[in-house]
Amino acid sequence: MGPKKFFNFYFICGIGAGLLQMFVQGIEVYRLIGTFTIPAPGIDQSYFDAAGANAQQLYNIYHSSLVGASGAVFGLLIAFALLFPNLELMMLFIPIPIKAKYFVGFYILLEIYSGFAQAAGDNVAHFAHIGGAIFGFLLVRIWRLRGE
Repeated sequence: MGPKKFFNFYFICGIGAGLLQMFVQGIEVYRLIGTFTIPAPGIDQSYFDAAGANAQQLYNIYHSSLVGASGAVFGLLIAFALLFPNLELMMLFIPIPIKAKYFVGFYILLEIYSGFAQAAGDNVAHFAHIGGAIFGFLLVRIWRLRGE
């Protein structure tokens, strides 16, 4: 792939991860108050009044942070699985070899489940991981990268 293309791949996957996470948060806000954005506090309190019991969820959405490179790393994971699907991996606690395509596929499905399950106390941006994987998949296909 080369260093320049790798650099671009990594950062495009990271940007895609952030975009999908922001899109999902916009949908959550819409589900709570019926619009995608809220005005600045003090302009129109009806949005907050409409949220009612969901006001805490709305506050959490608007005051959450999105840090880290895990979305970009998921782009790299999906690229690895696409380019080297039959390479066997040995996990530390699983003493049998697992092909990359199965391991990464399972991991992506786990992230999708975790994103929709929304367990209490889970502060992981699962949809950012999924966004990075989607952009990684698209870039491998668009750039016609070849592995084994």
